[in-house]
Amino acid sequence: MTTEITTITTTEALARFCEIARTAPYVTVDTEFLRERTYYSQLCLIQMALPPAQGGQAVLVDPLADGLSLEPLYDLFRAPGTVKVFHAARQDLEIFFHDAGLFPQPLFDTQVAAMVCGFGEQVGYETLVRKIAKTSLDKSSRFTDWSRRPLSEAQKVYALADVTHLRAIYEFLQAELARSGRTEWLAEEMAILQDPETYLTRPEDAWLKVRTRSSQPRFLAVLRELARFRETYAQERNVPRSRVFKDDAMVELASTRPADEADLGKSRLVLREARRGDIAAGILAAVKTGMETRDLPHPTDPEPGRPGNPALADLLRVLLKAKSDESGVASKLIASASDLDAIAAGARDVPALSGWRAEVFGRDALRLAEGRIALSARGGAVRVVPVE
Repeated sequence: MTTEITTITTTEALARFCEIARTAPYVTVDTEFLRERTYYSQLCLIQMALPPAQGGQAVLVDPLADGLSLEPLYDLFRAPGTVKVFHAARQDLEIFFHDAGLFPQPLFDTQVAAMVCGFGEQVGYETLVRKIAKTSLDKSSRFTDWSRRPLSEAQKVYALADVTHLRAIYEFLQAELARSGRTEWLAEEMAILQDPETYLTRPEDAWLKVRTRSSQPRFLAVLRELARFRETYAQERNVPRSRVFKDDAMVELASTRPADEADLGKSRLVLREARRGDIAAGILAAVKTGMETRDLPHPTDPEPGRPGNPALADLLRVLLKAKSDESGVASKLIASASDLDAIAAGARDVPALSGWRAEVFGRDALRLAEGRIALSARGGAVRVVPVE
């Protein structure tokens, strides 16, 4: 016998559920969305579940239902007494930030918590369900169009599993963080997830995310203007960047620098519809601006004027691995490769050197960079050795 799944399609029903949720210590939340055809994600479904001690009710919320307002949900997100539990929350939070200008608070991300608790790099929900909830997931509906209605029973069951098992995972990880004294470590990471800067893409900075082998200043100036145009165009029309032109086409345009539509028509990589009309005009204007500007960008090092130290960067990687093994915290969460290169180049305003990361790794990283400690290998272990 299967239990009927509740799908909320009215503001009144949503308000009733959220009122109950506001009395619970936590509520688990997940979303389903589409982004293939838009710049901003299209919210298609919201799943929520209450703790077993509060009845364990689990519901689906249909944000595409006519007349449904999500304001009761946003009131719940503002409620300080109820922890909002997500897994790998970043994309979910980006949706709510762009749609409503808010973040769920307080927030608990089980993926980040699992990395702090020794479950490895970017641990998936399915792995946590297996290891903590001691069950398995049916992933047959993983690739589906969540914007189509009606949803099948299989889709509903799949969607609800993303929040029902999350309850056991949250309770286990919350207890583990408290036992290990690392609750504040997670709070630092949640503050980053709740920072609007994490989700803002400014058109003037979009070029920094485009991979290119050229460091020639004029090339970079044209690339910067092309990326600025593409980002602005995509945001204003809510279309994917690739619908304007792809990165490889942008690099080609920054190299060939077309002066008119005839030149643009010779491009191998620019889509046919981008060779005329608004996009073509924007491309040509961007190229012209990039060619005429005196504000030429230059490749940036972690700290301009300081040469990097590849040998030190390699030693820092060894130290990071040792500290990760010792603490049980995923190395990727402690420090990124760019953090290590920056430290080796003399930079000190680096995330790996502040907060809980300084306690786990950063202080010894600085001591290693300053020659105050050395590394010693014995068997399979690496030890920190003071330098007299």
